[in-house]
Amino acid sequence: MLDIAFIRNNPDLVKEGIRKKRMRMDLDELLAVDEQVRGLRRDVEQIRADRNRLSKEIPKLKGAEKDEAVAQVKGLKDGLTSKEPQLREAEERFEQLMLLVPNPPAPEAPEGDSDDDNVEVRTFLEPRQFDFQPKDHLELAESLDILDIPRAVKISGARMYCLKNEGVMLEFALFRFTLDHLISKGFQPMIVPQLVRREAMIGTGFFPLGEEDTFFIEKDNLYLIGTSEVPLVAYHMDEILNEKELPKHYCGYSSCFRREAGSYGRDTKGFYRLHQFNKVEQISICVNDPEVSRQEHNLLLSNAEEIMQALKLPHRVALACSAEMGQGQVLKHEIETWMPSRGKYSETHSCSTLHEFQARRLMIRWRSKAGQTRFCHTLNNTAAASPRILIPILENFQNADGSVTVPEALRPYMRGIERIEPKQ
Repeated sequence: MLDIAFIRNNPDLVKEGIRKKRMRMDLDELLAVDEQVRGLRRDVEQIRADRNRLSKEIPKLKGAEKDEAVAQVKGLKDGLTSKEPQLREAEERFEQLMLLVPNPPAPEAPEGDSDDDNVEVRTFLEPRQFDFQPKDHLELAESLDILDIPRAVKISGARMYCLKNEGVMLEFALFRFTLDHLISKGFQPMIVPQLVRREAMIGTGFFPLGEEDTFFIEKDNLYLIGTSEVPLVAYHMDEILNEKELPKHYCGYSSCFRREAGSYGRDTKGFYRLHQFNKVEQISICVNDPEVSRQEHNLLLSNAEEIMQALKLPHRVALACSAEMGQGQVLKHEIETWMPSRGKYSETHSCSTLHEFQARRLMIRWRSKAGQTRFCHTLNNTAAASPRILIPILENFQNADGSVTVPEALRPYMRGIERIEPKQ
């Protein structure tokens, strides 16, 4: 959420941000409702003040003066009865509109309509050139007997899967390696709730715009998270942190659930777009200094890059264009990993700076040494998400005989397995 004072003072900048992010939001309506709320609030406060003043004077009055004052108080009370519902209605509309305003993207973010407009920043390793006909990850997983989709679909429906055998070991090896790397950097590991209240979803900016993509447990009024970012950031909601505590660095493991409501049949084959997956997410909560935020952004991004480099997976870092950025993001980088079966780099990680957007919604503040209280900045970045990351691991490390070599960085977690052999 943006500061309404910032919106009032910079309407053109905010409108340009709405346009760049290709979002639909009537800022003029918000500004009109804001003016209406302020006017009604002034009226209500004045009426209350007049009523209280007269109520105090009535015991001192007599006769006609007292009768007149009593009548005036009644009239003021009737005025409140009329004005207060108008104020409540206007305030409710104001809050609804405020939740729709996007954070303007940073000046360096390129304007664009899709990931085709992302700007490459750097690359690591060249895509592998095969001297045999490579298989896609689905063929490999089935022949290695590490995947069962038909039975998962029978149990749970489309876009579900069962990992098994060395596939399970490979995923947990990835997460153990990732957690060890982040813990060595001082990040606090967390296993977080996967069911959260609506306040956490609104506070982190996933509602109201992303509500259709979320699984809702109606009986308990709880939502399944699509990322551990939600509980990790909301962990400090309604708190005031001391400056010496910051930055807060968390890495959270969780299962994640997404309806993929807007995917319209895209990427239905294999591991790329599923209803359920597992992830380690990085979170930073820091002081609201843009320079500090940028340092934290670079830290989270470099952590993810170091993990990918250790896995020896060809990838590129790209600066996300405006339309690829979410509502709250000011700056976003993506790590796109080479997937041979897709013949292109595809997103496996995203690193986002949100400034005060989430902290304002969640009331996460910090107190400086001088005693001043301000809203924090928040950032997040994927450290590892599976099974999507298994696509490039399986495809880039496959061998001509159908086996898959385990990346060297993961072997200490694989009980001595260096190669996964075909079973059928």
